[in-house]
Order: sequence, then C-alpha cells, then structure tokens
Amino acid sequence: MSEHTYKMIELVGSSHTSIEDAVKNAVARAAVDEKKLRWLEVLETRGHIEDGKIAHWQVTVKIGATLD
Repeated sequence: MSEHTYKMIELVGSSHTSIEDAVKNAVARAAVDEKKLRWLEVLETRGHIEDGKIAHWQVTVKIGATLD
C-alpha cells in the first residue's frame, strides 16, 4: 500500500428526511471542491424538533481527501 497524505474537511450536512441523507449532502458538497475523497467520520448527529416532530437532521462529518 502506498503512503498518502490527507486533507481533512469538517462539514455539517442537513436533511429534512434522514441522517443518511444529511451525510450524503455533506459528501456531495465536499465533492464539488475536492476530487479525491477517501473516507468520512461522523462526529455529531442532531435533530431539530418543531411541533413535537423532527423537522430536520444535522450531521457533522469529517471527510478525508488525498493530496496530490
């Protein structure tokens, strides 16, 4: 296995539907600027409640991208 150096990006993705969609939204946004995404780590998960129901999810993720 070759050696790599990674850049770490921390983002908060959100979704009205699910935690998984919130993570996917964060990764999709990171992919706009970084082309060599390699891994992610979920740091925090939060939900916003309105009228006794979950209104949306927020997930903080750390994403690693390989540097050239």
